[in-house]
Amino acid sequence: MSEGRDRLYAEGGDLVDFAFDERVAGVFPDMIRRSVPGYENVIALTGLFAERHARPGTLLYDLGCSLGASTLAMRRRLPADADCRILCVDNAAAMLDRAREHVAADGPGVPVEFIEADLREVPIENASLVVLNFTLQFVPPAGRLPLLQRIHAGLVEGGALILSEKIEFANDFEDDFQRDMQLAFKRANGYSELEIARKRSALEQVLIPETLDEHRQRLQWAGFGRVHLWHQCFNFASLVALK
Repeated sequence: MSEGRDRLYAEGGDLVDFAFDERVAGVFPDMIRRSVPGYENVIALTGLFAERHARPGTLLYDLGCSLGASTLAMRRRLPADADCRILCVDNAAAMLDRAREHVAADGPGVPVEFIEADLREVPIENASLVVLNFTLQFVPPAGRLPLLQRIHAGLVEGGALILSEKIEFANDFEDDFQRDMQLAFKRANGYSELEIARKRSALEQVLIPETLDEHRQRLQWAGFGRVHLWHQCFNFASLVALK
């Protein structure tokens, strides 16, 4: 994916809440790679889940698809004649426009349908795999369980949900440690203290993390019988929930 260097928070000025607008879309690959430890592994391995769970005649959902990285990872692990389709959903037009471009540049493969909508309003049906990679954390807490219940209801038997999130920890010492390690990761990737502080302020009312136990409990309430932690790097983790 073509990208610019993330310098959005390098200078002073008025801060507004973080939004997936044209400015963010233009630097998003660089931003997320330098901010989220383990991100590239999670995206690449999402393709393996598609390879394992995709079934002929079913749909795969990439909810909160941003620039389509998870969609591309799934598409590249599936044969073009897999008889399934990927629904790429995002409510940010700037992100979805670039996702279309990236998938078009990827060449022939499993068909992809792009849907500009609030993911809470998109019907989930006949799904063999649903991906929520770093998306649920931006959904208001009261809307998270209803969304997961709809996903569970829309999955075929044996289908899977991938849920990747920034997490917090109930133990204050561990929470401080994991947060400090993520900050060290960002500094190692070239972010200044000013950029780190300004982005944290922009996100604090938008991105609301929870503990792994809270995520597991909610997934069980939604109907998922098996929930497994399959990836964690500092305060970012990914779960697979199986129907």
